[in-house]
Amino acid sequence: MPEPFTPKFDAAGLLTAVVIDAEDGTVLMVAHMDAEALAATRTTGFAHFHSRSRGKLWKKGESSGHVLAVEEIRVDCDQDALVLRCRPAGPTCHTGARSCFYRRVADAALAPLA
Repeated sequence: MPEPFTPKFDAAGLLTAVVIDAEDGTVLMVAHMDAEALAATRTTGFAHFHSRSRGKLWKKGESSGHVLAVEEIRVDCDQDALVLRCRPAGPTCHTGARSCFYRRVADAALAPLA
């Protein structure tokens, strides 16, 4: 019998969600989901998150059009973190970069990825 999906939200009611490109596995972004965001994501097929700065539900791409179509949601062994395999409709980062992880730490500075 399959184990039930019972996500373990932290004290703030959040889960960490890592978003990867379903095509090539590139890490696109990391965000947080509360129960409302997780439910909206599962219902619509598009990634929703909890905006900690605004304190509300946020559909990725709601203003830019760069939505994330969710192909699969994976959960870790403790059910307290998720990986969303997505197909992005444009750049994921608000800077216009494909991924929010477009820099690396080089000594005490940030450097663009080669």
